[in-house]
Amino acid sequence: MQPDGELRGDGVHVGGDARQRFYDSGGYGRPLGGNAISLTPLEAAHLLFRGDLGAVTVGGEALGFEAFFVHAAAAGDRFAVRFLVYSDLRDRGFYLSPTREGWPGHNRLAGTNADFIVYERGASPPDGDVAHRLRVVGERESIPAAEIDGTTLAIVDEESDLTYFETRTADPTGETDYGPPTDLPGVLLEDRVVVWDAPTDLYDRGFYGRPLSGRAATIDGALQLSLLEAAFLAERGALRLDETLALAGAAGDAERSDGVGTDGTGGGASGADEADDEGSDDAEGAADAIRRRGRAVEGDRFDRRLRVYADLRERAIVPKTGFKFGADFRTYLHVETVEDLPHSEHLVRVIEPDHAFVPRELSLDVRLAGGVRKRMVFALTDASSIDYRSVARITP
Repeated sequence: MQPDGELRGDGVHVGGDARQRFYDSGGYGRPLGGNAISLTPLEAAHLLFRGDLGAVTVGGEALGFEAFFVHAAAAGDRFAVRFLVYSDLRDRGFYLSPTREGWPGHNRLAGTNADFIVYERGASPPDGDVAHRLRVVGERESIPAAEIDGTTLAIVDEESDLTYFETRTADPTGETDYGPPTDLPGVLLEDRVVVWDAPTDLYDRGFYGRPLSGRAATIDGALQLSLLEAAFLAERGALRLDETLALAGAAGDAERSDGVGTDGTGGGASGADEADDEGSDDAEGAADAIRRRGRAVEGDRFDRRLRVYADLRERAIVPKTGFKFGADFRTYLHVETVEDLPHSEHLVRVIEPDHAFVPRELSLDVRLAGGVRKRMVFALTDASSIDYRSVARITP
């Protein structure tokens, strides 16, 4: 015969041999005096579901699993989705402690937003090794980006399927040993910079830009740089803008901005009002001109992406566009030559620190990264700091 429980306040009291039967052997509840224990409603529902608890008395009425489940769910606190995750992990052989004051292991959750401590298989509360600090999230809830830091997310979709994501703080470092040359002359175009006579190793070893080449090409050494690459090089004194060619290009822009494009149609302005500034033999002036052009074509997002690009380069990591993967960057930790280029290891998406994910967005990013054998990294970026968060799908 199975023991019964009684709801007392916010816990379910179980007497008899409950301590040996449930706490010592299964990690359920918290000990009271003698052999009695107190269960959370979630734990009590799971024991009812398994048939290990006979009933729970609520207000003088003995409730079986169905009635008690409805009663507990009516009290809120995402009971239904938390029950699904709790049951799934119990079925996988894990002991769990709920995050409730006074329950085993509660003090090991300081600073997290977890719902459960999940112990390593074979370990039990309160002192066993921790496998996951687990946070349960429904498909329609939001997840602040700043909070995906060391917790495991258990996302419950509308059909009650579960997906688990491991999150952690990342500190990416690379081993690319390349210092660009100085005083490279470049020409600022609409949304990129061309270096007409770039040294070979700028691309081959530093993996900057993309050669302007083709079967019928009549020139050698021309390299197209993105605005991010050009701004980074200019900020470090490696790139200047050729004033003569830049002003000539700006004059052409001004002519088109008067209303006549090169095809005879109305032309859009492309920075003609900056013509006096965009040609500069000075690296600092070049960097400023390129940054202003970046903001003109991309808005404030350009500055955030530039901060992350520069930080990755300073970490000896080579960032390249992640456009094909729906990300800001793909990254290479160790580049010796482009001819012997390894696979990129990460996809990086730049977001603001107050960004909040919807689970579908997070799932899409992580699934795509995993599908191309990369790990998803989010760079939380504001004017003064960059924090990296790494996310990957796991099976507990």
